[in-house]
Amino acid sequence: MHQLTLSDISKALIAKEFSSVEITSYLLERIKQLDPQLNSFITVTEQLALEQAKAADERRAQGKYHELLGVPIAHKDLFCTQGIRTSCGSKMLDNFLAPYNATVVQKLINSGCVTLGKTNLDEFAMGSSNESSYYGAVKNPWDTTRVPGGSSGGSAVAVAARLVPATTGTDTGGSIRQPAALTGVTGIKPTYGRVSRWGMIAYASSLDQGGPIARTAEDCALLLQAMAGFDPKDSTCMSEAVPDYYADLDKKITGLKVGLPKEFFGAGLDPRIASLVDTAVKELEKLGAVIKEISLANMEQAIPAYYVIAPAEASSNLSRFDGARFGYRCENPKDLQDMYTRSRTEGFGAEVRRRIMVGTYALSAGYYDAYYLQAQKIRRLIKNDFMQAFNEVDVIFSPTTPNPAWKIGDKAGDPVAQYLEDVYTITANLAGLPALSMPIGFADGLPVGGQLLAPYFEEGRLLNIAHQYQQVTDWHRQVPTGF
Repeated sequence: MHQLTLSDISKALIAKEFSSVEITSYLLERIKQLDPQLNSFITVTEQLALEQAKAADERRAQGKYHELLGVPIAHKDLFCTQGIRTSCGSKMLDNFLAPYNATVVQKLINSGCVTLGKTNLDEFAMGSSNESSYYGAVKNPWDTTRVPGGSSGGSAVAVAARLVPATTGTDTGGSIRQPAALTGVTGIKPTYGRVSRWGMIAYASSLDQGGPIARTAEDCALLLQAMAGFDPKDSTCMSEAVPDYYADLDKKITGLKVGLPKEFFGAGLDPRIASLVDTAVKELEKLGAVIKEISLANMEQAIPAYYVIAPAEASSNLSRFDGARFGYRCENPKDLQDMYTRSRTEGFGAEVRRRIMVGTYALSAGYYDAYYLQAQKIRRLIKNDFMQAFNEVDVIFSPTTPNPAWKIGDKAGDPVAQYLEDVYTITANLAGLPALSMPIGFADGLPVGGQLLAPYFEEGRLLNIAHQYQQVTDWHRQVPTGF
């Protein structure tokens, strides 16, 4: 039963092959048995899940219908869930019970989804390895001595290990796509503004975007359909109509122009990944795609620009967690200054404190123009590069990551080395574009992902191409040993 995809489970529930209570109970038991070796969940909501599953079965018995009715999923522990701990992987919010549901969570509940629990993540979504969580590192099911990527590492691992068919994630610099690539699953970051951020605890507000992680593009289409759409509670959410993502999955890609940015294939890319990307490109050609080399000339400026803009926004967003208004409060403070200082020092982990300090410095008087303003100018140049490229091609294809999953602890003392693992993913966030990662093979037994990028609001095109690719390959069907 755990090998069924989200779409398979949906069809089986409609055909009454099993009930929502049965599949929910089965997966809850599987989480109990297997997750202790992976640490992908922070909170398992067993009682709530069984109540929701029972309600879904009753709605179906009354003739109600939705593709997601009774389907079990899990949420990244960054989305507010009413009455359930929403920790952001941080000691700062360890005891925070959200008083409301995030729009994404509420939409999925309205569709009939069953919530199995909340998944682990890098603290406040800041990380590329899922080692910075207050609740401990998440382990990659393909090799439990290795990282799963981050920050949505728990969400990706839960899907890869067949603990749950699909999860929600968030992506500020690659946090859906990078862990999807390192664990052999499919994940899509929609266009900025396509999915509501209301109730999604902010890291960097101009970059954050929620999206689905699942085993297949078909499953991502199902989940994104329910997540996307205008939300009056989020002023950055776009009113653009949401197309039927499922309807176009089987569309042929003959004549589709695919751009390969030459800057993505230079120094720093593992040759094994370069070879797998080359093989994937040949598969796309067999499907009728036309390949063309393009240039994204300012890509090398993306890492420095991103690591000024994102920390600057983080320093502002996280200022509310001071022990007085929100979050952990230290014990026995001597005075107000001591309470602020100790609450934030004790409540935040090292990586979060590092980014707050970098961001505060970049925004401080005398340095704003030198760093933050210049970074925003580079961001515009990167966006212009993409706009020019999309005059020549329909989509862009690249590796998702420069390396496969590394050993836990190998880069823990070198933050810059970890930042460089985001080199191919952060440009989509800086430009606000949709991007998808799909499995394209293995390097010495470790999954490798290929990334597709499209013009604004063309998520359907990405899902269509990935679905067509997954009809002629079986990388997305591979299962880690023991799961």
